[in-house]
Amino acid sequence: MELDNIEKLMEKYFEATTTVAEEQTLQAYFSQEKVADHLEQYRPMFNYFSVAKEERYTKQVPLKPRRNYYKWLSIAAVVVLTFGIYYDYQQQREAERVYKQTKEAFALLAENFGKGTEKVAYLQEFEIAKQKIYNND
Repeated sequence: MELDNIEKLMEKYFEATTTVAEEQTLQAYFSQEKVADHLEQYRPMFNYFSVAKEERYTKQVPLKPRRNYYKWLSIAAVVVLTFGIYYDYQQQREAERVYKQTKEAFALLAENFGKGTEKVAYLQEFEIAKQKIYNND
């Protein structure tokens, strides 16, 4: 009867549905000297759990004072970010200045191009007059 109960508890254990009391029953069974042959393979597992439960860490853990690296890292990040924003602002101002100069140069070019177009109109009238003279001969 007891072996039948242990086998059912093992099935529940592997399905992860056992209670704490049922697991204690399994640990008590596997800590006995006489265990069924087909369940003998599980003895080291349950013996390990009972031994591991009793283990304690007894060494002294040295606690070093924690340095404030994160504080200095955040300060450095703020400095880099500020420099980046300033540099980007300067680049934008330089780009605006170059844009204005280019715009002025194109305006001057357009103005002179208009004057040149007027001269071409005079040349065209000259060409028409020349053709009339040559054709009349």
